[in-house]
Amino acid sequence: MELDLAERVAMHAALGEPIRLAIVDDLAVSDRSPKDLGARHDLGTNLLAHHLDVLEAARLIDRVVSAGDRRRRYIRLRREPFVALATATVRPVGKVLFLCSQNSARSQLAAALWRDRTGQPAQSAGTRPALRVHPGAIAAGRRVGLDLGDAVPQKVGMIDFDAQVVTVCDQAHEELGPAPNWWHWSIPDPVEAASPEAFDAVVADLDARIHSLLH
Repeated sequence: MELDLAERVAMHAALGEPIRLAIVDDLAVSDRSPKDLGARHDLGTNLLAHHLDVLEAARLIDRVVSAGDRRRRYIRLRREPFVALATATVRPVGKVLFLCSQNSARSQLAAALWRDRTGQPAQSAGTRPALRVHPGAIAAGRRVGLDLGDAVPQKVGMIDFDAQVVTVCDQAHEELGPAPNWWHWSIPDPVEAASPEAFDAVVADLDARIHSLLH
C-alpha cells in the first residue's frame, strides 16, 4: 500500500493526539467494541465517537459488524498504513490460548501459526467444539507449511487459562465475557463460505497480526 503526501499528513495528524495514539496502541493487539474502548480510555460516547471519526477519516481503522450479535460493532486497526510507521505493541510472554466457537478452523490455524512464527507454546479451544478440524483449515495450513493433521477440537473448560487469551471469533468473545486483559481478533468464519480463498484469507489475516506483534 502506497500513501501520498496528503494521506501521510492526515495519518500523522490523527496520531498527534495522545488519546488517539493510545487507542491505536490498544487496537494494535486487540479489536475492541466502542464500549470497551470508552471504558478503557475513560471517554464518553460523544468524545470517543469524535476520536474514532478522525481515525477512520485518516483510514487507520475500520468499523465492522459482529458476526455473533449483529447489533454489536468492533473497531479494528487497518495494518497496511502502518508498514512505514512504528506502532507500540505488547508481545505476550509465555503461553497463548486462541478461542473460537467450534475450534475447527480459526483458533486451530492461529495456534499453529503462533507456534510456527514465534517458537512459543500456543493452544486452542472452542465453546462448542466440532467433531474434527475442518478439512479446509487443514488444507489452508498445508499451503503455508503448517500441519494440522493431528489436531483435535477441545472444549474451553478443559483448557488451562494461565495464558494470554485471544478470541478469534465474535460469537465466542461475546459468549465468554472476556477479562480485561484478553485480546480479541474479529475474524470472519471461513466455514460459512467453505472456499479455499476464505480459509487462505483467515491465514493471511492471522499471519499479518502475528507479524505486527513480532516486528
